[in-house]
Amino acid sequence: MVIQTRALGESGLEVSALGFGCMGISHAYGPALSGDEGIRVIRAAVDAGVTFFDTAEVYGPFTNEEVVGAALAPVRDQVAIATKFGFRIGAGQQGLDSRPSHINEVADASLRRLGTDRIDLFYQHRVDPDVPIEDVAGAVQDLIAAGKVKHFGLSEAGVATIRRAHAVLPVAALQSEYSLWWREPEQEILPVLEELGIGFVPFSPLGRGFLTGTITATTTFAPTDFRHGVPRLSEENRKANMLFVEWLTAFAARKAATPAQVALAWLLARKAWIVPIPGTTKTTRLQENLGAVQVELTHEDLRDIEQALAGIEVRGDRYSESLQKMVDR
Repeated sequence: MVIQTRALGESGLEVSALGFGCMGISHAYGPALSGDEGIRVIRAAVDAGVTFFDTAEVYGPFTNEEVVGAALAPVRDQVAIATKFGFRIGAGQQGLDSRPSHINEVADASLRRLGTDRIDLFYQHRVDPDVPIEDVAGAVQDLIAAGKVKHFGLSEAGVATIRRAHAVLPVAALQSEYSLWWREPEQEILPVLEELGIGFVPFSPLGRGFLTGTITATTTFAPTDFRHGVPRLSEENRKANMLFVEWLTAFAARKAATPAQVALAWLLARKAWIVPIPGTTKTTRLQENLGAVQVELTHEDLRDIEQALAGIEVRGDRYSESLQKMVDR
């Protein structure tokens, strides 16, 4: 399988059209894989042609970066690694922290865990209302000058924050949730990214697994699974939202593809500077996801998708109230 490359906006950062979100290997979606198991999945992605890998210090916390670093060490110069700063992590500590001194500490710690001399893309994980974004951009600019970071990114940032940050230091990419069933970025975010030449990296491109068709109305999530507290995936809302997946499954059958492949192909068809980062702990799912690059959606297909989805209501918020407060708008 050949995976084409894409440029993330005008930053000069070129990566595989589909990246790999590494979070689920160590964090949020049930029991973590062992280090060896995580390395095996990540290396399978490398072997399949993926060159863009996404992690963060808070995943684990910390352990995900270690696994990613170990997995990618043999091919470090052939891949791009993205990681993130912006949380206060430690015993009795929680919340946001994007003070410049903390950003510097996180960068050095992430470099050690990743076993590398540079971070290809360093995202602010969530906008910190207590620290001016200009100060954040300035801190990352200093890290770039020091050779520790190559590119600056934002996650879940609103239009005003994006513009203010970009005025200080070019933003290479914005990472936010975007999928067939979460399309809010189309309203204001995508036009601004296109205007400024910023790439877009959708996380949860498969609706946290719901768009794969493997989650049903009777699925249960363990209390430790992030999805346990997602309103959109509550038992009541899942039953209502099954109509969405049923339609997607039927459409995918027309294309001789899986629902996940159609969902990813749709994102790839939106803009040439969009690079989704689906994650998985299974090599079979990895291969399935990467098969999306071979699914061609025609103008008629895209029109049919728009018409069908316009008539299907998606119920439930994507975040709990507490997590929604961390989203910059």
